[in-house]
Amino acid sequence: MRHHTTTRLTPDAVHEISLREVARIRAEMEALIRRTGFAGDFKDFQAFLRGDPRFYVTTRQGLLEKASEIAKRIDDRLPAHFGRLPRLTYGVREVPRDIEDTYTTGRYFPGDAARGIAGGFMVNTSKLDQRPLYELPALALHEAVPGHHLQTSLAAELDDLPAFRRRAYINAYGEGWGLYAEQLGDEMGIYRDDYERFGGLSFDMWRACRLVADTGIHWKHWTLDQARACFTDNTALAPHNIETELRRYVGWPGQALAYKIGELTLLDLRRRAEDTLGDRFDERAFHDAVLLSGSLPLDLLTEQVDAWISSRR
Repeated sequence: MRHHTTTRLTPDAVHEISLREVARIRAEMEALIRRTGFAGDFKDFQAFLRGDPRFYVTTRQGLLEKASEIAKRIDDRLPAHFGRLPRLTYGVREVPRDIEDTYTTGRYFPGDAARGIAGGFMVNTSKLDQRPLYELPALALHEAVPGHHLQTSLAAELDDLPAFRRRAYINAYGEGWGLYAEQLGDEMGIYRDDYERFGGLSFDMWRACRLVADTGIHWKHWTLDQARACFTDNTALAPHNIETELRRYVGWPGQALAYKIGELTLLDLRRRAEDTLGDRFDERAFHDAVLLSGSLPLDLLTEQVDAWISSRR
């Protein structure tokens, strides 16, 4: 836990955080369902999302095209929210077919400017009936921009840092940034309707349930059925994705905790900056303060942002 979260939080403390987050996100999801005018309860809405053909494509190429459209839309809006942007480009690619059946829904692979290799936003195009379009905006925000591609590519371009700092990847920082990037989707106007917003909330709930499942399995001696229930009861994730994720948590203890702990730290730092600086708060400058020292443990990130806040008063 200390390795992945870079904190001294105990398993019990993380479990309590996870339960609070599940309750908070579930309330937001319920409110969003009511806003759509849907006549039914949460489980009915889950079934509707999983079964309505409007939310799915029927070809692999169709899914890649949808992902590319969303990525381009995000690209266009980055300058309004970020000061420095990376020079390295990225592309949307398929997850290799020989590993797709047991692979996650999407991932980012870093590029290498020195070797002329663009970054890669990888999209799993298998099992298309379990790849809902309402999840694609959150996936693109996390894996491509302003998530992993923006963060890791910027770090690689920080020539004033030693090589190990430019290439380091600290889970709590990197994955926390990926979740923070998903939260920016509403502010950037990326979620176009309440179904896509629900997809973003479902992704947020997925990460909260990760905390529940990881600490439940590895600390509280839960069964897989107990861990699975958090996902099936509270998210719109497809069953195949849930099973893939559960296997990951069993085989990689602690890693899944980094996401939410990192995100909550970043959101708290932003709130502190906004509250302290008021009208002097500059979102683009805040993002530079977070990103332009490379990947950091959360305590050092907090010190750095606090120093930035003090310098802007």
